[in-house]
Amino acid sequence: MSVTSWFLVSSSGTRHRLPREMIFVGRDDCELMLQSRSVDKQHAVINYDENSDEHMVKDLGSLNGTFVNDLRIPDQTYITLKLSDVIRFGYDILFLYYSL
Repeated sequence: MSVTSWFLVSSSGTRHRLPREMIFVGRDDCELMLQSRSVDKQHAVINYDENSDEHMVKDLGSLNGTFVNDLRIPDQTYITLKLSDVIRFGYDILFLYYSL
């Protein structure tokens, strides 16, 4: 079992630890809440795959999209996240990194 902890960090330095379970990203009642008006109430989901020890992101049909490294990801399609990826939910940018 991996002991690596993955984090998303905002440009202001706020860290969000990614748990080893599915979390919703959005404005209201989500595990990862972003207050930007460019983010939908339920914007995206980040899921953890225990077999591959990887996190994946999926856009939930949001108006302003979810981007990984400036590429908009298709709605309802999981994209595997990698170290140093830049993830954007609407206009909110977060960076992926890990800590041992």
